[in-house]
Amino acid sequence: MTFITKPRLHHPTLQKNKVGYTRRDYEGRISTLCAGCGHDSISAAIIQACWELDIEPHRVAKLSGIGCSSKTPDYFLGASHGFNTVHGRMPSVLTGANLANRSLLYLGVSGDGDSASIGLGQFANAMRRGVRMAYIVENNGVYGLTKGQFSATADRGSKSKKGVVNSDSPVDLVGLALQLGATFVARSFSGDKAQLVPLIKGAMAHGGAAFIDVISPCVTFNNHGGSTKSYDYIRQHNEAVSRIDFMTPGEEITTDYAPGDVIDVPQHDGTVLRLRKLHEAYDPTDRYAALAYMNEAAKHGEVVTGLLYLDPLATDLHTAFNTCATPLNALAEAQLCPGAGALAKINAALR
Repeated sequence: MTFITKPRLHHPTLQKNKVGYTRRDYEGRISTLCAGCGHDSISAAIIQACWELDIEPHRVAKLSGIGCSSKTPDYFLGASHGFNTVHGRMPSVLTGANLANRSLLYLGVSGDGDSASIGLGQFANAMRRGVRMAYIVENNGVYGLTKGQFSATADRGSKSKKGVVNSDSPVDLVGLALQLGATFVARSFSGDKAQLVPLIKGAMAHGGAAFIDVISPCVTFNNHGGSTKSYDYIRQHNEAVSRIDFMTPGEEITTDYAPGDVIDVPQHDGTVLRLRKLHEAYDPTDRYAALAYMNEAAKHGEVVTGLLYLDPLATDLHTAFNTCATPLNALAEAQLCPGAGALAKINAALR
C-alpha cells in the first residue's frame, strides 16, 4: 500500500499556539476517504480543537476500531500515540491504557457500526465506568466499507441508496450515554464546525466520560433523498439547543449578557463551558430533562444538537478505584508487587 505524505516543512510565518506548534503540526496523513466525506470535517475539527487547546501532540493517545471512521486517526495528530484495535473493542483497550497511564489525554474515535453493533457492550461499559476520555462516534447510519448496508443507528423508515426501507428501530447512542452515566453528552453535525470545535474542546478537557455523537453523512451510500443522515436532511432538521464557546482557565469571562441567556458550567479541573442558550428553559445539568427533550424533538423529526448534558462534578475510573496519582506504568516493581505479606492482608480483608 502506498501512502501520500505531506511535506514536513511549512511556511515560517504560520501562527503558533502557546506551546509553539502550528496547526499543521496537528495534522496527519492525507485522507483516502471519499471526497466530501463528513469524517474529514470531523478530523479537521479535532485538529483545530487540539491546536486551540495548546495540547502537545505527544500527550494524546488516539484509539479506534474498524470502519471508515476508525481510519481517520491516521489523518490527524500524526505525532501522537495511536492504536487501531479490532472491531468494536476500542473502549476496553482504551480503558486498559488509561489505567496504565493516566497522564495522557485519551481520544476514542469510532463509528456507528463499531459502537452500536458489535461494540455496543464495550461502549456501554466504558460509559457506566466513567473512563476519562473523549469518545467521538462518526455516525453515518451505514456500513460504508461493505457497500452501504443499514447500520444499527439508521432510522426506521429511512431508505437506502437502492430504495430499501429500513424496518428496524435505531440504537440511540446519545440516549444510551445519558442513561449509562456519561457526564458530558453532546450531538453535533460534521458540517457545523462552529459548534463541533468547542464541543470537542470541552470533551477533551472534561474530567470524566465525554461522548459526542457526530452525524457525518456518507456521500457515497447515504446522502440521497430518502436518508435521514444526509447533508440536506440534517441542515433542514437541525435543532441547536445552544451556541457554545469554550474558555480555558485564566482567560477573562465576560458578563455583559442578560440574565438567563448564559449558563457557565465549571468543570472540576477549572475549565469552563459557556452556553449562550437559545431555549431559556433548557438546563444542560439535568440528565433526565435532556432525554425528554431529545425524545420530544424526535417526534417532530428534529435532530437536537449541542451540549445536551454536563455534570460539573464528574469523576472518573481512577477516582472509583482510588489509584495513586503516579501513572501505574511509572511505578517500580517493589510498588507494584509489594510481596506476600501485602497479599495476605488483602485476602484477609475479603474473608
